[in-house]
Amino acid sequence: MTSRAAAIHSAQQCFDSGRFRQTLARRIAIPTESQNPERAPVLRQYLEAEIRPAFEAMGFDCRLLEHPKAAAPFLYAERIEGAGLPTVLGYGHGDVIRGLDKEWKAGLSPWALTESEGRWYGRGIADNKGQHSVNMQALDSVLAARGKLGFNAKYLIEMGEETGSAGLRELCADHKELLQADLLIASDGPRLAPGRPTVFLGSRGSVNFDLSIEARAGGHHSGNWGGLISNPGIQLAHAVASLVSPTGEILVPQWKPKELPPAVRRALADCEVDGGEDGPQIEPWWGQPGLSPAERVFGWCSFEVLAYKTGNPETPVNAIPPRAWARCQLRFVVGIDPADILPALRRHLDAHGFPMVKIASERDSMFTATRIDPEDPWVQWAVASIAATSGKKPAVLPNLGGSLPNDIFTDVLGLRTVWVPHSYPGCSQHAPNEHLPPELLREGLAVMAGLYWDMGAGETPHAQR
Repeated sequence: MTSRAAAIHSAQQCFDSGRFRQTLARRIAIPTESQNPERAPVLRQYLEAEIRPAFEAMGFDCRLLEHPKAAAPFLYAERIEGAGLPTVLGYGHGDVIRGLDKEWKAGLSPWALTESEGRWYGRGIADNKGQHSVNMQALDSVLAARGKLGFNAKYLIEMGEETGSAGLRELCADHKELLQADLLIASDGPRLAPGRPTVFLGSRGSVNFDLSIEARAGGHHSGNWGGLISNPGIQLAHAVASLVSPTGEILVPQWKPKELPPAVRRALADCEVDGGEDGPQIEPWWGQPGLSPAERVFGWCSFEVLAYKTGNPETPVNAIPPRAWARCQLRFVVGIDPADILPALRRHLDAHGFPMVKIASERDSMFTATRIDPEDPWVQWAVASIAATSGKKPAVLPNLGGSLPNDIFTDVLGLRTVWVPHSYPGCSQHAPNEHLPPELLREGLAVMAGLYWDMGAGETPHAQR
């Protein structure tokens, strides 16, 4: 058995023996809800009591980094083996979306790793505790097989990604030299399909904003005032309808790229979106016409209404409501000017007769769109490594359909970014019953052990450079 094979076998043996499941269960049991202010001590506990000892056991030097904008510290871990070796920055987040305990299926809890019908359930198993746990175990397996990594490893774990990564940009700017590396290798988001290893090279940007109309102080009887005073619920519905067609095509010109770049179209040509057996059925008539499903979600922009309220939905009354509100979202790709998204919306609404609609950004900052070249040597190196381990042709996505703080790594730190996800689209992340198929985690362990082994084998683009 070759040493590379030994590292992969070690990672798989950790899974088969149940040790990986025990580690993951312990981490899932820590309720790191960053959206819940009462969990602030728990966020720090996850880093200090769980993640720091794991890195230190692998010979990493660790310290907590603080930033006043962040509600919790960041854990920085590094293992420097020598000058002239390639340096890899890893990233993950230990915070999770609210558990929504009462909404999980009977017998399941967000804070207990539970196996049911061939799946592992628990909050964070997909986003992101399961994913950075895979990568950490893969590093340990390479150390066990080689006695060293053969490269310099740095790792950053944050506890506020689910609330917008407050402070991460500033922290990376303040510690730019500390975080310098040849590239970022990280794991988050889903594979293109459960059984197909995937690499993505950036992410769509995301901006959430509220649209509202405050027509008057209170409601008024619909029999006495119907037809005499405006209904903000109706007005806001028409305002939203002016932004997107009945079939989901965006109608604000500044919210659409001028074209789908040929390199992106080529990369997506063999990519078929597959959410697994429980994923929703793709509706080919929805979204930008003339694009494949993969092009619509990975190469184009999408607009969504996340919530809408007018009147009292729980107990409707016969009154014209005084106000209406909608939480909206635009996910956008490279080619869209982030600074003009909301100004363009304002101009559009005014031009279409809706000056009464107020616009408010949900957050002070947004994740912007990123995308590196699919033909970059580091990308081709990573794809070849994953193919050698899995025996499968990896899908190469120019960017994730969702959003990540990837622009911080590309723009602030100047890194190439290669993401290797260990989840799948039907995992129910952010929802009740978050889960993963265990075989996906096992394959992820093998893929990452092979990737880290190859990083230390001396035949990377760093060595060629």
